[in-house]
Amino acid sequence: MILTDGAILEEMKRGSIVIDPSDRRNLGTNSFDIHLSKHLAYYKNKELDAKAHNEVERLIIPEEGIWLEPFKLYLGSTVEYTETHEHIPWLDGKSSGGRLGLFVHVTAGRGDVGFCNHWTLELLATQRVRVYAGMPIGQLFFHIPHGEVLVPYDKKPDAKYVNCDPRPKESMMFKNFDPATGRWK
Repeated sequence: MILTDGAILEEMKRGSIVIDPSDRRNLGTNSFDIHLSKHLAYYKNKELDAKAHNEVERLIIPEEGIWLEPFKLYLGSTVEYTETHEHIPWLDGKSSGGRLGLFVHVTAGRGDVGFCNHWTLELLATQRVRVYAGMPIGQLFFHIPHGEVLVPYDKKPDAKYVNCDPRPKESMMFKNFDPATGRWK
């Protein structure tokens, strides 16, 4: 089940959903609009290795915006910090951005119960498109899980994306590989 606007507001009052900053004008019928922060990053190398920590170049979106080049992966982040203690957050792009050929996530559109951070966006443009800090970039939906959550994401000892940071996070896939055993976790 997906929460409606009334249910989202009720859960925000209870504290099971936190969105900061939060503006009621961003509340949709069954979602909450989120915005692109001023922080962007892209990988320095054209070839990426899943077993390595691939370095990123960080930049700040200027007032006049920045052009995203086609089929180059950019990592962005949301202005909003979110916490979901009892619900599964689901990020989707805005249809207005999609009509510009802008994808906001390649594969990571769902969060976990216990996710407490800014969202890292996997921005991909099908053609050259200018984006601006503060523009609406996506919407969060909140699903009710079925069954007991044994360990929320923010309590997992091996959770890789828990340190609160408004900047986008590069891939931490390399932390899933144990060089001593040669095996993936």
